[in-house]
Amino acid sequence: MKIIRSFFPLSISSIWLFFFFSKLKKELPRSLFFNKKNKEIKPKWLSISIGASLIFALNTTNICYSQQKTYCNPINIDYGYCPIPDFVKQGKHRATADPVITFFNGEYYLFSTNQWGYWHSKDMLNWKFISKKFLRPEHKVYDELCAPSLSFVNDTLLVVGSTHGKEFPIMMSTNPTQNLWKELVHQSEAGAWDPQIFWDKEKDELYEYYGSSNLYPLYGMKLNRKTFQPEGERFPLLALNDDEHGWERFGENNDNTFLQPFTEGAFMTKFNSKYYLQYGAPGTEFSGYADGVYVSENPLGPFSYQSHNPFSYKPGGFARGAGHGATFQDSYQKYWHISTIGICTKNNFERRLGIWPAGFDDDGILYSNTSYGDYPTFLPSENKNHLNQNFAGWMLLNYNKPILVSSTLGGYQPNFAVDEDIKTYWSAKTNESGEFLISDLGEKSTVNAIQINYADQDAEFMGKPEKTRGHQYIIYSSFDGKKWKKEIDKSKNASDIPHDYIELERPFSARFIKLVNIQMPTGKFALSGLRVFGKGSGAKPDAVKNFVALRSAPKIKGERRNVWFKWQQEQNANGYVIYFGKSPDKLYGSIMVYGKTEYYFNGLDKSDVYYFKIEAFNNNGIGPASEIRKSE
Repeated sequence: MKIIRSFFPLSISSIWLFFFFSKLKKELPRSLFFNKKNKEIKPKWLSISIGASLIFALNTTNICYSQQKTYCNPINIDYGYCPIPDFVKQGKHRATADPVITFFNGEYYLFSTNQWGYWHSKDMLNWKFISKKFLRPEHKVYDELCAPSLSFVNDTLLVVGSTHGKEFPIMMSTNPTQNLWKELVHQSEAGAWDPQIFWDKEKDELYEYYGSSNLYPLYGMKLNRKTFQPEGERFPLLALNDDEHGWERFGENNDNTFLQPFTEGAFMTKFNSKYYLQYGAPGTEFSGYADGVYVSENPLGPFSYQSHNPFSYKPGGFARGAGHGATFQDSYQKYWHISTIGICTKNNFERRLGIWPAGFDDDGILYSNTSYGDYPTFLPSENKNHLNQNFAGWMLLNYNKPILVSSTLGGYQPNFAVDEDIKTYWSAKTNESGEFLISDLGEKSTVNAIQINYADQDAEFMGKPEKTRGHQYIIYSSFDGKKWKKEIDKSKNASDIPHDYIELERPFSARFIKLVNIQMPTGKFALSGLRVFGKGSGAKPDAVKNFVALRSAPKIKGERRNVWFKWQQEQNANGYVIYFGKSPDKLYGSIMVYGKTEYYFNGLDKSDVYYFKIEAFNNNGIGPASEIRKSE
């Protein structure tokens, strides 16, 4: 839904004009509309009249609908609330993780942890939730479903949840949009934690991959094609090697090594006759939570570590973390990767979901493009190159800019709403209509899109409510902070939209943005991020100078899994993006850094040569990239 300027109310005369010209074609002589070759023509006077009528009608309409071309992470779905009592002692909150998407019979299907149902969508933007319990009454677990497997065999969608026992069913559906499911297997002997059932279409064979542990490896086994039960022995396929792979080490900065790292979330993708076994590490609560991949010519190995790893990685920016996910194809056969984003404030398992453009390069290297990955990103398109054409180019306009609010609850300070950290948030004292936040963009800017990220302060729900009140609000713009114009009106919204993202059909100019609360589904009016995207009126940053990557040389005693980046402050920069890789033409990894001129990166592979570059960005755009630096 898009809001456009209204000059006049919709009048009876404008409606009459529209229908008059619509009927006119039927009543006037046929010769006015068809030439001698029986091809349709339109008289100029009629085209002008109809065009004028339509323009008049559109200009008198308050609300119009159009298909957005972009989305913004975290994705905007009606996340359920944590259902586990021990996990909500610091406050009830939304939570999910461990997602998987598959494109099946013309729609995308999305399953994730503990949602008591699933979503489906035709466009990867508008997701409709279907409530469904997949377990039987005797199972008596909170995890409905935890880290589910979602896949299909021919015309049948398959779902099974995580379990340490052998009693869970495998469910099947040929019509999941209608919520029509039945048991394929009553009790799966292949029950496992973080399972994935993989159908090798070319061979018509079934396999299951699974595991979640900081002690045991990931396993794989073949399933009988008819019974879907295990066939033969299970094989250990991969284990973490954090002595070599820095990013696999435990901790927020891969340095809190009091505990061994976890590997989990096995997921298989087949591409050009090769098998790509993906896995998450080192822990879901960390910003560096990532997905790596091993490759083999056989479904049960042996597997070799891909040169580019982790392939899905996002330790910086607003939405951080890109681990325990799934790779899928869209309606144009392009690849994407969905994964887990960490909030982890009220509990380590407070999380959201993000979708990143992905693909395989000419050398068969699997990548996921998370550069500017929480800025507006183009939805699936036939002609987009996922390495460099998915970012819409709209910049964040209000990072750390001045804020004015109606009230503040305790230490939940106003600037937490614009500090680009999803873990912090501002909260008003109430959820009452009229609570507001005003963001000063600092200069007259063009606004293309707005994302509203709500936080859970004093929420009352657990699990997935059957029905909730919608988020309702109004957004105004102003040039002087005194005279306000209504730009977006969702005062009648009935949908649960915790990370609402609005791409404006008609961008507007403003210096101030005012968000006014009308209604919350539960809890106080609280925001982890009011994020305004577009273009400012100033200059882009220049190239970053004096960029260095300090790392121990191969034959010198030191920690080669770590590198210390330093650079000179670019005076016009709001932040920087560092790119890294093992080849100068494959800098697929990226790290977004705000407000600093150094970064400690502890995610390198010890034995390998690396290449790095950096670029600065601000509200006006992205500056030139630096020269590429090599580190032996």
